[in-house]
Amino acid sequence: MKSLDLCVDFSDIVTVQKGSGRRWTPERDLDQLHNLKHDESETIRVAGKNPFLWHDHWPVKDYAQVFECLVLVEEFSNEADKVVAKIREFGSKSKSKSKSNIDSPYVAVHMRIEKDWMIHCKKLEQRSNVSEICSSKNEITSRVSNIPGLKTPTVLYLAVADALLEDRSILNGWGPGLHPVEKKKLGVVEIYKNHPYLIQSAIDYEVCLRADVFVGNSYSTFSSLVVLERSRKMVKMGVKRGCGIGMNVKWPSFAYNLKGEFGGPRPWMTDFLDSSLQAISYGSNNISC
Repeated sequence: MKSLDLCVDFSDIVTVQKGSGRRWTPERDLDQLHNLKHDESETIRVAGKNPFLWHDHWPVKDYAQVFECLVLVEEFSNEADKVVAKIREFGSKSKSKSKSNIDSPYVAVHMRIEKDWMIHCKKLEQRSNVSEICSSKNEITSRVSNIPGLKTPTVLYLAVADALLEDRSILNGWGPGLHPVEKKKLGVVEIYKNHPYLIQSAIDYEVCLRADVFVGNSYSTFSSLVVLERSRKMVKMGVKRGCGIGMNVKWPSFAYNLKGEFGGPRPWMTDFLDSSLQAISYGSNNISC
């Protein structure tokens, strides 16, 4: 799905086979690299299952550097272009005055209410004794509708796994001036159907990444990775911390499972000083604010 072509000189690469299992430690990582003895090589390819999310001892700042070299391959980027264009077109039509599609902003909501997620999050709440993981549809719609400073009318793209969705009323109950759409209403179902589930997720990831505002669940790895990349862009623009961020900055993100001001979702920014990927891999209610 992602390519390293922009940053890598493929003529000088050493491949390291990543270990599997949680007994793989930072010390074993370093020992393995030292034993390679390829002093002249500047690029290391880490091969293996989930080589970057596993294992959790990667510091967030180091892991974030991977995104500096990642670009969505053209085939799937073009598919995301089509979806984003449809969203912005829908948004421009919902406004009283005519605007170009490019100028029409949208909010992406990673709406985790599918049956597999609800089973998982309820078990997670019981194990961790935390009550802010699962969110009902009503809680999500209420908090998104109360994002301070959100200009309306605006279109909401609901990123949801349609095949696993039991609640078919997700387009109902949103606040005034919010116009929700999902794949069927947008007319992009066929775009997604042409690809396997993993690629569908990659397209949705890109659509969420490009959104003017993103709202997700802080215990979802998908949401956490979207926020990581959006936060990286914010840091480049001089934003230092997540507290107090809102609609006054570019690339704002929010967690709807955590209550913020005025009944809205809590502002969310990745903590780049975190020494591990624990929060990104497994979720957290500590979201830099």
